[in-house]
Amino acid sequence: MSSYKQILYHSVLGTKNRKATISNTNCQELYRYIGGIVKNKGCTLYQINGIEDHIHLLTDLHPTLSLSDFIKDIKVASSLWMKEHKSFHQWNSWGKGYGAFTCSYGEKDRIISYIKRQKEHHKKEPFLEEYKRLLVENGIEFDERYFFL
Repeated sequence: MSSYKQILYHSVLGTKNRKATISNTNCQELYRYIGGIVKNKGCTLYQINGIEDHIHLLTDLHPTLSLSDFIKDIKVASSLWMKEHKSFHQWNSWGKGYGAFTCSYGEKDRIISYIKRQKEHHKKEPFLEEYKRLLVENGIEFDERYFFL
């Protein structure tokens, strides 16, 4: 019998201390690089976007991977890559932790649309308010003291 899976995650990665260190002019280059990491892990990147202090990804997760290892690999590889590229001269690192929310396949198009509109969205809702809202909507308890690590 074959193995079948459908595991979608809407993940949010913030920069260290929520500093605006992802240049808007070079973010597409970063997104392509992260897309390569995701593909090399045997996963699919459905959408990626963000602003200067965080990014959102909608991916599936290969059943042989743990979510924490997958996110760690994305953060480590992309951070090293940005430190090597002069176009990310303000880059320091990703913050500790991440948000990851399971999604049903039926929600996929809505979440893709939400991620595509990040730049517009954040003209109305600051990142920390968005992050708290996502945590609450997904029933996750949190301690705000850890938001700036």
